[in-house]
Amino acid sequence: MPVITVPYAFNEEELYVDLRSIFGHSLFLKCEGFNFAGSIKLKAATEMVEAAERDGILTPESVLVESSSGNLGVALSVIAASKGYRFLCVTDSRCNLSTRLTMEALGSQVHIVARQEANGGFLGARINYVRTLCASDERYVWLSQYTNPSNWKAHCRKTAPEIARQFPGLDVLFIGAGTTGTLMGCARYFRTWHRPVRIIALDSVGSVAFGGAPGRRMIPGLGMSIRPPLLDESYVDEVIRVEEADTIRTCHRLARHGFLFGGSTGTVVSGAMGWLAEHDARDLTAVAIAPDLGDRYLDTIYQANWLQDLYGEDVLNSRDVASGSWAAQTAPPTGSDLRTGDGNGNRRHQLQDRKT
Repeated sequence: MPVITVPYAFNEEELYVDLRSIFGHSLFLKCEGFNFAGSIKLKAATEMVEAAERDGILTPESVLVESSSGNLGVALSVIAASKGYRFLCVTDSRCNLSTRLTMEALGSQVHIVARQEANGGFLGARINYVRTLCASDERYVWLSQYTNPSNWKAHCRKTAPEIARQFPGLDVLFIGAGTTGTLMGCARYFRTWHRPVRIIALDSVGSVAFGGAPGRRMIPGLGMSIRPPLLDESYVDEVIRVEEADTIRTCHRLARHGFLFGGSTGTVVSGAMGWLAEHDARDLTAVAIAPDLGDRYLDTIYQANWLQDLYGEDVLNSRDVASGSWAAQTAPPTGSDLRTGDGNGNRRHQLQDRKT
């Protein structure tokens, strides 16, 4: 049995759920939420903190500060509490209440940005606040998950090899895109692997990570209001954009079968199932990464009033949730970078000129 002395020393690495019985297509879902931070962000947080300690950037007098929509903030709160650092998380109004309360319970401070920047949205406002804070006091140390190479290195060293050990015949890997740390780390690892692996990124409609017009996004986790500095599209074969309504329906469908996952996982699974439905996937080994669990979304994705206020009374239809045969509720694709629909309300495109 594992015996640990610090919370970041444990992470379940080998748990997968085969979703065939729920969706009709075989997809092995790598569950990353079973650790003391509740999400995959514990890996990146640990890597970034330890790199800063090795480089002498972090000292006992330092105050960690980071911009986060939630999960990385919790992960850094866990580590800061364990190591004795002070930590300030800069978030915005979309941060789930339970996430904020978790950070505060761990001893962290939380600052909520109320206004969006004209061009950078809430993320731009959060980053500007962090920069101003760091300029005012040299004790503040910003790890900058958006630009820090330790973000993707954590997944190149840990997440991707974990998948490779369990699935030596892997054909397709579905990865959600936020800061793109998980995406870039896994993609770099499998680029030099013994067999080709198709890397498919899942993004939220309204995100500008891969181009396109910004739009309303109410579910924290995936998606960006700026282009991710870590992103190198040459490592990505396809991008699938998922409507938030489809994220919600997928989360509820999983929950009806006893699997309570978070919004990021719902987005990944929705897009992956659409792709598998369009392809002859009978002989493919497909894996998707589930970044989070659903307990922090109980007051949003799983709360009827919140859903109806933001998405209308018909966002959940009991027949559709049970069967999974929901109709697409999306506007027609617009612009050269919005792609062919995949049958689940998702939008897809294939990236060309991938580096060899």
